[in-house]
Amino acid sequence: MSAAKTVTVGTATAAPGSVVRGIIPVTTLAGDTPLGIPVVVINGAQEGPCFWVDGAIHGDEPEGPLACQIAMREVDPAQLAGTLVLCPVLNVAAFEAAQRGNPLDTFSYDMNRIYPGRANGYLTERVAAAHADAMGTVADFEISIHSGGAHSFLDKAIFVDERPASVELATAMGPGWGCIMSSISPKGSPMAYLKDIGKVGITVELGGRSATSPAAFAAVGRALADAILNILRHYRMYPGEAAYPSPRYRGQQEALLAPASGLFLPREDIQFLTPMPKGTPIARITSIFGDTLADLSAPADGMIFGLRALPNVTTGEWCCFFCKIEGTRE
Repeated sequence: MSAAKTVTVGTATAAPGSVVRGIIPVTTLAGDTPLGIPVVVINGAQEGPCFWVDGAIHGDEPEGPLACQIAMREVDPAQLAGTLVLCPVLNVAAFEAAQRGNPLDTFSYDMNRIYPGRANGYLTERVAAAHADAMGTVADFEISIHSGGAHSFLDKAIFVDERPASVELATAMGPGWGCIMSSISPKGSPMAYLKDIGKVGITVELGGRSATSPAAFAAVGRALADAILNILRHYRMYPGEAAYPSPRYRGQQEALLAPASGLFLPREDIQFLTPMPKGTPIARITSIFGDTLADLSAPADGMIFGLRALPNVTTGEWCCFFCKIEGTRE
């Protein structure tokens, strides 16, 4: 295997066998402070592909930053073939506000709907454009780490564009990541952008509001970091044998919305990522006096991969993230 080359992302220039931190510059804010996107370039001693990891495109989803911290500590560039680029916080202003989007940018609030943005657009669009330019230049494949944020808890789930390379990357996430749903024509996300330029990205989900206690949050970060390491091993970028999920499901997401306002009360024995037949009771909504106002049940054969975290709910709000299973990928 031949020696690696120096890799530059924004202000971070990493020689082979080194780890360098930097930023992708965007602009200067009104208080004369720079706005940039933090990056870590772990450049292996040997040549290989470039794997890019994105966290916190939504600012209330801190699981990606934690996973990147763990991966940065554990990946040894001397043993790495290729490059691992970690972007722990893509949407810096949203992360600092602990909100889904930048609260000061109402015109392009959700970066995961307007990506890759515009270099001459609204502020969030400019951040997205700077990131897309940097990532598109060097990355071969990418994962974008999401969670339920302030709203929900989501268990291990993946969205792919159904190209073989996309499904392969999802499979490389490892054991437990068998809920692989279709997003055949993605729009407005890093996954969509990479597909448009002939590369591969996937969206992965794990964590959220009801998994932020010390032990639960640490476990989520560990699971995501393990998936990053498993991907490196699958693509022969790092020593060790990769492991894979079994079974792997093919499915479509359906959002179950609240048909009434009150308290959202899932069944106490409900299990995530566990196949259930159509019509299986999931939850009920009661009035504040305890009267049942509505029942929610499985809309098809499938499984739950997410539930809202707050019991108080208003008509039309999301209650359940459901995967309608269409078959297995074995």
